[in-house]
This record gives sequence, structure tokens and C-alpha cells, in this order.
Amino acid sequence: MRLSLPGLLTLCLLMACTDGSVTFPTKQKSQERVAAETHLTIVRINQDNITTFAKPHGGPEATKLSSAKTGEYKIGAGDVLSIYVFDHPELAVPSAQVEAGFMVKSDGSLSYPFLNTIPAAGKTVEELRADLTQGLTRYFPEPQVDIRVLAFNSQRVVVTGEVNRPGTLALDTKPMTLLDAINGAGGMDPDADARAVTVRRGGKLYTVDLASYMTGDLANNNPTLAAGDLVAVPRTRVMEAYVLGEINAAAAVDLSKDTITLTQAITRQGGLQQNRADARGVFVFRAQGKDMTVYQLDVSSPTGLLLGTQFELEVRDVVYITTSPLQRWNDTISRLLPTVSAYSTAQNLNP
Repeated sequence: MRLSLPGLLTLCLLMACTDGSVTFPTKQKSQERVAAETHLTIVRINQDNITTFAKPHGGPEATKLSSAKTGEYKIGAGDVLSIYVFDHPELAVPSAQVEAGFMVKSDGSLSYPFLNTIPAAGKTVEELRADLTQGLTRYFPEPQVDIRVLAFNSQRVVVTGEVNRPGTLALDTKPMTLLDAINGAGGMDPDADARAVTVRRGGKLYTVDLASYMTGDLANNNPTLAAGDLVAVPRTRVMEAYVLGEINAAAAVDLSKDTITLTQAITRQGGLQQNRADARGVFVFRAQGKDMTVYQLDVSSPTGLLLGTQFELEVRDVVYITTSPLQRWNDTISRLLPTVSAYSTAQNLNP
């Protein structure tokens, strides 16, 4: 049986009208069979269950890393000291000494004229000055001793990760905060995650949300560092959901900075394609291990869009907007037209 061009088009239109009666979600028996075979759960979002998809946010967390105790600087191995005794130039620094000063040896001792070696590590400048004064009184009446630290080499922190100049920083008489250390390392790279900076101290690892300090939310999230602390600034993790299908601007949605709801994601991507999308068929695919849950939202009315403002997207969610039944068959007809036209031409050439 031959069909004319109008006959073929009429058949396609009848099929389109038949498919136009499709409702969401699919029939219960088919739905149960698919769910059983693929560990799939289908949930239709409505006013009764929407509250389960809005997560409470407690805000940024305070770090458990306490600030290091501050006090007078403790001299250590590698420090270079300036020691001057008034009216006694013969006690000036020998030419062999580095940086025109006296270096504290690796064992914590200090070599000084007349006194040979004296313990220096672990003492404050004032404590060491008192020891030197007492020792020199055996050789000079009422010696006036002045001590200063020329080079702070014994106490350091290490800064690594997403900073411009990773390396070691020396601690001096001024307390160094976490933000001071990062700035001393050249500041953070654009890809750095200030919310998850880590500090390793005494074999324990602490996480510090430094971003909350910079925004003023948590004043204590900028602790003072201690000698030996290891600071690591991580790279921001890719945290995205994906909006696909009949949307004006299909794209990945960044979830690393803000919480994004389903309605926000649709709106930011230009909304549904007016003549192609089926507003009843907004689906969110969410995988958890081998299981998958598919959430369906009908946004054909403002009520659905309002429900979507309470549905928060999670990392790796896939939002898919289906094509309307009529548009689906219009696309089918558009694909068939070249074939039908060729068929009609052949019929005219071969009556």
C-alpha cells in the first residue's frame, strides 16, 4: 500500500497526538520494574516532602587549633646574636664570626671571650644577658652588656600548597598568625581554598576555615603559629552540578562557594526553552554508590518553582529537562520530511 505525502504527514500527526497524552511520572508498573533492576528510587517532589531536601546550615566551624602561647623570644640553635660590652672593644666580634655576630651552635651553646662556652638555647635575651653579666664580673667591674638577635634562624614555620612562594618563614619577637604566614609566602593562588587550610602541629592535623576570619564571621580562626607548624593551603575542589536538556544554557553549576537550589540553577542558566521543554519533566539524578535516586519536579506552575527554591543541589547532581511530547514529534517530522520529499519526487518521476 502506497501512502501519499499528505498521508504520511497525517500518520505522523496522529502518532504525535497519541504521545501527547503521556503523563509524569511513568506508569507505576514500569517504574517499579526499572527501579528493581537498577536500584533506582523515583521521588516526586511535592509540598509534603520538600522540607526533607532543605539542609540546615550551621555556618562556618571554629577551628580546634589553639593559638600558640606568646611571650619573650627563646634563643635557639642557629640564631645570630649581637653582644656588646660598653667600654670594652676588645670583646668585639672576632672576624671569623658570621654576620658580625655570635652564632648559637647546634648543641645550644655560645662561645664568648673569657667565658669559653655558655648555654644559650631556650633562654630569653634578658636571661642570657644576666648570665653574661655575671660571668664577666670576674674580669671586669660592673660590665654593661647589651644583646640583640641579628638573625632569627632557630624557630620556623613551613608554608606549602597553593601559595605564591612556598617555603619556610622565621619566627621572631613578633607573634605570627596564620594569615601573616600565608601573606609572608606571597599570598594565596587564585585556585586556593581558604576554607580548608590545614596546620600540622605536634603530630596532629587541624583544619582552619581562614575565609570565615577574613569575612569577619569567626575572629578566632586566625590562630598564632608555633615553631615547627606546617601550613598547607589546598586547591579548591571541583564541586559542580550539571544542568542539561531543554535549557537555554546547558552548563556546569559551581557549588563550591554558595548553596544552589534547583530553581536557582534553572534560572541562572536562562530558564527552560519555552517552545521545547516539558515543564512537568524537570528531573534531578543523584547517585549514591550503586544506588540512584531520581527526583521529579513539575514547574509548569509557580508553585513548582517555589518548591524548587527549597530543593538544594548536591555535588555531581545531574538536572535534566525533558522535551515536550509535541516538540518531540515535531522533531521526528522534521527528520522525516527530507525522506518524504525524496519519496514524493521519486513518485512524480515514476508515475
